[in-house]
Amino acid sequence: MEIIKENAPHLRRKDNLVMMMLDVIIALSPTIIFALVVYGLDALRNLLVPVATMVLCEFVYVLIKNRFPYNPAQKHTIKEQFLNGCSHYTWGNFLVPTVSGLIYGLIMPASTKNPGVIWYALVLGSVFGIVLGKLVFGGTGNNIFNPAALAMVFSKLCFGSQFVSTSGIFPETTYTAGSGVITAGTSLTEIKAGYYTVYSIQDLFLGMIPGTIGETCKACILVGLIYLIIRHASDWRITLSYLGSFVLMMLFAGIIYHAGDSSVDIWNYVAVQLFSGGLIFGAVFMATDPVTSPITRPGRVIYGCLLGLFTVIIRLFGALPEGVVFSILIGNMFTPLIDYYKWSSSKFTWKNITVAASIVVVGILIVVWALCVKVL
Repeated sequence: MEIIKENAPHLRRKDNLVMMMLDVIIALSPTIIFALVVYGLDALRNLLVPVATMVLCEFVYVLIKNRFPYNPAQKHTIKEQFLNGCSHYTWGNFLVPTVSGLIYGLIMPASTKNPGVIWYALVLGSVFGIVLGKLVFGGTGNNIFNPAALAMVFSKLCFGSQFVSTSGIFPETTYTAGSGVITAGTSLTEIKAGYYTVYSIQDLFLGMIPGTIGETCKACILVGLIYLIIRHASDWRITLSYLGSFVLMMLFAGIIYHAGDSSVDIWNYVAVQLFSGGLIFGAVFMATDPVTSPITRPGRVIYGCLLGLFTVIIRLFGALPEGVVFSILIGNMFTPLIDYYKWSSSKFTWKNITVAASIVVVGILIVVWALCVKVL
């Protein structure tokens, strides 16, 4: 038997990487159209700046990687070096950073308190995400972190105090609940503070809420998910295990909150948590990245359960209301461990099923123990 070593992504389909990236762009189209309609030129800037920056970084990387080796006896002009690099530039080198740039732009807010800061955040975040998240590892197929997620975390840590989450449909608003007054930046802000019914499920599903330009309209995201599944461009196991484990853990959180306050509706709490923030967008377009997610089907289920666990812990007990991009980056670090040849398997066995189930059980125990101490 001949073993052939190839870089990720490992496609279980007849199409190549270029067709896969085109499928992702098509799947993103409903969300992009929604963002352009609601946010206008702000959305256009959020999409074009990261794409242009990441494509340029990729182009420079290709030129550097494919330069002629140093040879004192045969010197090459700058033009020859440039043309040689261009000859190695492929559609994959263009489309892969384009997809990363689109995803990064969609998980960024439409504006900042200081209007000029958003430009710095978009450019610097794009450079950080693609260079340190991908190119330093050797380019497409060698990176261990999702470039868009890494770019978002960098921007959030550096410029997060300047972010303003508003919507052309549902602007940032001040709500009064009891004797407290809160200013809502995103729907998760109120959930974190203990207010569960500020927005209706319909508003959350249709994007009638403030938030980043691509995370609000869940209907558009789910249309993209259906297309990806039909085209086999995305593994539904990651999305299903991620969202399923998240819902199950949040169900126990809702039960405990209801025990502490009977006015809290359990199912409404779970639904609000599910449709708030960037959870569904991350589960559909970021967690399923074929390079940074596990290769085997059982490994992808375990990976999805891990993402659900990390997201629940960060949302319920972390300092930030949102935990999706952080969870994805943490999950990326576990991918090599999940794929380790001594215990990874392409078939579902009682061992890998037990591991996936144990992750969910541990998450439930953490939620029950911590919230019982906090609420009851």
